[in-house]
Amino acid sequence: MKAVLCKAFGPPDTLVIEDVASPVPAPGEVMVDIRYAALNFFDTLIIAGKYQVRPPFPFSPAGEFAGRISALGEGVAGLAVGDRVLGSCSHGAARQQIAVPASAVSKIPDMVTDEAAAGLSIAYGTTIHALRQRGRLSPGESLVVLGASGGTGLAAVEIGKLMGARVIACASSDEKCEVARKAGADETINYGANDLREELKKLTGSTGVDVVYDAVGGPMTEAALRSMAWGGRLLVIGFASGEIPKLPANLALLKGCDIVGVWWGEFVKREPENNRQNVAQLIEWASAGKLASQPHRIYPMSRTAEALDEIAGRRATGKILLDVAG
Repeated sequence: MKAVLCKAFGPPDTLVIEDVASPVPAPGEVMVDIRYAALNFFDTLIIAGKYQVRPPFPFSPAGEFAGRISALGEGVAGLAVGDRVLGSCSHGAARQQIAVPASAVSKIPDMVTDEAAAGLSIAYGTTIHALRQRGRLSPGESLVVLGASGGTGLAAVEIGKLMGARVIACASSDEKCEVARKAGADETINYGANDLREELKKLTGSTGVDVVYDAVGGPMTEAALRSMAWGGRLLVIGFASGEIPKLPANLALLKGCDIVGVWWGEFVKREPENNRQNVAQLIEWASAGKLASQPHRIYPMSRTAEALDEIAGRRATGKILLDVAG
């Protein structure tokens, strides 16, 4: 089978495509013939050696996928060869076949396409975990989404609306704000042209913001923190800006608010039952047509570097998929 391989840390153009041996599922594992692998911002970091996970070489990027089960390891129950499944892994999905624990995959309903399913696990999984378990988002609360036009940001807009929040989508251009508005945002802020704190004050008045979903970092984080309501929650998702902010701790004291870390990968390991419930909810929403989850663009495996460059350049408005079966 063919696989995209990272053999040394570096930029996307250092990745290579080579033939590697097909995996053999161990007890409790399934082998999946991958149709689409989904890329995320962290993939640009993991191949550069800048992520909290540093796999041994050679490894493949991509942490989520959709495909069909082609073999079962000993002891696997409830799944069968031929089942369409979506799944997640910390890395390794940019290849034509993968062996993963059976617990890492879920069946795809007939009404959900492979393209839509491939991007459900991580961006949407991170977001539902962030808003449910970490942010405790309640109906009627305000939710500010920073970087709202990317794959994770759009997931936050959609899920925030489904959970009953008033969603304020923030992005770096009018065009990106419009993408978020079409996804269901109630209001938008172009922080590339306007002062984020001033605009949030106009929209929330003296009350402030209940929950901030921050996948951007940089100077926007402090501006959002200064806009928090009493008892608000700032969710630290990631740092797409490339800058990890150093926040004045007194702001959390004065606002009586929480700065909450969100690490979905560790949550999956430590709280598997809560994660299964989250995935079941996502699949239910997707089956009902309540989640868009449609890709921004689909690249052939041979153009993986180009796909990652689009994510790193923050040009993607939605998910980026690799067609690994084509």
